[in-house]
Formats: sequence, C-alpha cells, structure tokens
Amino acid sequence: MTDPIPPTANPAVPSAATEANAVDTTVPAPPGASTPRSAPATTTARSGMFAAHGSGDTSGFGGLITAPHIPQPSPRPYGGYFDEVADALAAAMADRGIPDSAIYQTTVAHQEITFYVGREHLVALLWALRDDASLRFELASSISGVDYGLGVPQRLHVVYHFTSMTYRRRIRLEVAVEVEDAHVPSAVEVYPTADWHEREIWDMFGVVFDGHPALTRILMPDDWEGFPQRKDYPLGGIPVEYKGAEIPPPDQRRSYT
Repeated sequence: MTDPIPPTANPAVPSAATEANAVDTTVPAPPGASTPRSAPATTTARSGMFAAHGSGDTSGFGGLITAPHIPQPSPRPYGGYFDEVADALAAAMADRGIPDSAIYQTTVAHQEITFYVGREHLVALLWALRDDASLRFELASSISGVDYGLGVPQRLHVVYHFTSMTYRRRIRLEVAVEVEDAHVPSAVEVYPTADWHEREIWDMFGVVFDGHPALTRILMPDDWEGFPQRKDYPLGGIPVEYKGAEIPPPDQRRSYT
C-alpha cells in the first residue's frame, strides 16, 4: 500500500533560476497541428488591484500588472506514487492503442497530479484507468465544471477526480473546451455515478455531455434559460415577497457618486 499523499511533488511553475534549464515535457501535437498543445490559461492579464478602475488611486497599486496564469508542465520525476501512475497509464495506453497525444500535458501542483487530456480520447482513457490492473481507479469521486471567465481561451473546463480504492491513490483529469463548442463525451458508460455529476455541470455551465442517457437539468426548472454559474450570467435582483419591490444585483447595490 502506498501513502495517498506523496512525500514530494514538484511545483507547477518552475523558479526563475531553473526555468531556463527546464526540460520541455509537452507532448508533441497531433499531426497537422502547427504548435505543441498545452494547458490553456486560467486567467486574463489584469491591471491594478481589487478590479477597481477610475477611482483616483494614489497608492501606486493601479500600476500593477498581473500576467495570465498558465499551468506549466512538470518535469520527471514527479514524486511519490505519481511516477508509477504515469508509467502505468502510458503502458495501458500503448496496450489499448491510445496515442500519446491523448494526454498533452501533465502538471503536479498542490500535492495533486493533473493530466490534461483531449476530449476525443477521454472515454478510452477512462476505460484504461478503471480496468487496467496497474491502475484500478474504480471510483469517480467528483466531476466538476469550471468557467474561467470572459477573455480566457477554452474557458469551460470539466475536472475529474478519480480514486483507486485498491492502491489508495488519487489523480485528476481535466478537459477544456470553448463556449461555442461545449461538448464532452459522457463518462456514464464507464462510471455510472457520473450521471448526476454531468447533469449538474450541464445545468450550471452548459457543457453538453454527448452520449449521456438523460441529460436534463437537475437543480433549475426544465424551462430555465441560461447557465447560472457561467461568469457572464447576470447576477440578477431578488424580488421581495408581498412588497412589490426588488433588491438590485450585488454589483449595483451601492453607489459612491
């Protein structure tokens, strides 16, 4: 049995001293692609502090510029059991004819290993993770949606957390898609409990899980318009029962003029 928390794990972003000598671990792009594929940014470039603009700032913080955060690939060794999992997954992919490009980046951060995968290979990878004797990730413990906001490429992400009950290990898979093409293959065939997770992600974020047996809303009414946890969804006011008034959205409740 292996300790589920690795004793060491490389940071996702190398230090300035080692960045120049870092080994490029990005998987080569599929045929026809012009540049190697990598994990998309999760923020946009920001200036100032606390998103305040035009307030007559005299603190100097208004000159701050924060570059977009882009998850970086981690070099080997990853530390702990992560290397064993990565090697076992690579062997399982080879046995099943899954191309290396199915996983286009591996990042270790916050004592977790994340495999960034192409959606076209997701289901094949899930079968390998569940059924391969060296992996045995029997439990899909969580499937979540994320919207990183306007201006971020491939802003909608689906994040999978898997647990191996056999080996006491945990890993993450992440799939990124555009709002205009928010389609991801369903995992229900491999992990039946993904049914409710995927329905909630569809309901809140509008990601369509192709092949889901009954992709309907699970929290909002069936005729609800829009996806409430997208970053561009209006905050909305709150009607006051019996009074005929309405509390304005949080971003409009105060005026400093």
